[in-house]
Amino acid sequence: MNVELKAAGLAAVAQHECDALLVLVADGFKPGKDKLSQCIAGITKAGDLPAKPGKTLSLYRPQGLVARRVVLAAVGDGSSQHMRSAVVAALGGLKSASPQQLTVAFGLPPSASALRAVVQAISDATYSYTTTKSKPEPRTVHTACFFAENAEDLRTEFDRARAIVTGVELAKEWANRPANHATPTDLAKAAKALAKGPGMQCEVLGPKEVAKLGMGAFMAVAQGSDQPLRFIVLKYTGAPKAQAPVVLVGKGITFDSGGISIKPAPEMDEMKYDMSGAASVLGVFAALAQLQPRLNVVGLIASTENLINGSAVKPGDVVTSMSGQTIEILNTDAEGRLVLCDALTYAERFKPTAVVDIATLTGACVIALGNVRSGLFCGSDALADALHAAGERAQDLCWRMPLDDDYAEGLKTHYADVANVGGRAGGAISAAKFLQRFATKFPWAHLDIAGTAWRGGAAKGATGRPVGLLVEYLLAQTAAQSAATVRAAK
Repeated sequence: MNVELKAAGLAAVAQHECDALLVLVADGFKPGKDKLSQCIAGITKAGDLPAKPGKTLSLYRPQGLVARRVVLAAVGDGSSQHMRSAVVAALGGLKSASPQQLTVAFGLPPSASALRAVVQAISDATYSYTTTKSKPEPRTVHTACFFAENAEDLRTEFDRARAIVTGVELAKEWANRPANHATPTDLAKAAKALAKGPGMQCEVLGPKEVAKLGMGAFMAVAQGSDQPLRFIVLKYTGAPKAQAPVVLVGKGITFDSGGISIKPAPEMDEMKYDMSGAASVLGVFAALAQLQPRLNVVGLIASTENLINGSAVKPGDVVTSMSGQTIEILNTDAEGRLVLCDALTYAERFKPTAVVDIATLTGACVIALGNVRSGLFCGSDALADALHAAGERAQDLCWRMPLDDDYAEGLKTHYADVANVGGRAGGAISAAKFLQRFATKFPWAHLDIAGTAWRGGAAKGATGRPVGLLVEYLLAQTAAQSAATVRAAK
């Protein structure tokens, strides 16, 4: 979706030509003398637009306005939440009209967070997957133009929102693709395409290179598939090379059958989303290409299918990870942690300031937190606080979960250094405890997005989360490092 921001009030909006005009009317709206303001004032005075957030009123070719269709939407106090619910309701009413050009006007100057919420809500509500359709329908809204009197004060926030939308939509695209259109090789090609942007580099390792590194856990998962594994290394260099990077690690299981511990058939098609962690890393790098922050970021994606053939790993097999630790694989459907643990060991070479892994890791996290907040597991209070705050700013929410050592008791085994599962109770936590064993040399956090990466049912599809959270976190690190540099120079 193409978006732009212009500085203008309702008088100018009334003369702006577009397929549809959405006016967000907050409590305390004070009308001017222009025709649009007077129209809104008359409607609200008559009670035809209730003040309740999300209530809307549609007008067709109203007198004195250029737009063919106008939707007035009540946004209450103008908070992000109220803005979002109003946009969703308004676009639902416009869906049948399929407006290609949408103008959005604010009855009162919006806050930065409210503007961001509107931009992201419009993107989410108008996105549609088309890649594998023979006759794809055009996107509901192709261009959105935002008018606000305080536009110049919001320019930085708008650019950030626009970049996040780009990243979220790319993450949705790759997570939504069927597994035969999103193989590990396809993901590697997508990463290489991103690397054509400024400050970007990409290296792709195949089976031979991965074997040479000793990634025995990653290779164990891949040996059941005919598709060759790919280990993708993306780099964004926006600061001096001597500055330590933040490393993002994405789980890239492009289809998860469960292996020999096979999943039940119902809804197994949704296991194409098991590479949503990898898709979110691609999305973050797409946003970085636009924003160009003064920061160094590395993205690691361990990508393979988890399938069944005569070579597939078996329950009870013991493999040696890149770290040298041996792992007894008691459940082949707990494969995400196996590819991630080798990627975490690989991350050590970058001497990172922090490592965040992102994975649709456990059904247990869905039971714990549902689909509202991603699970956050972190041994560092500072890193956990930074990620939580980033999620709040982006409205891409997470919740910190415990990491008590007692939760690792179930991972003990007689036959290896560690087992890959620890029983049903506290399954999301024991999975995080497994990963923590491989993340002792840097500040580390794990985001379990099994409940937030996609929606099921009639609205089935990828959400693009947690691209917003991650971009917000990285930009906050940019600001923190810039402040530290200034202090050091004094």
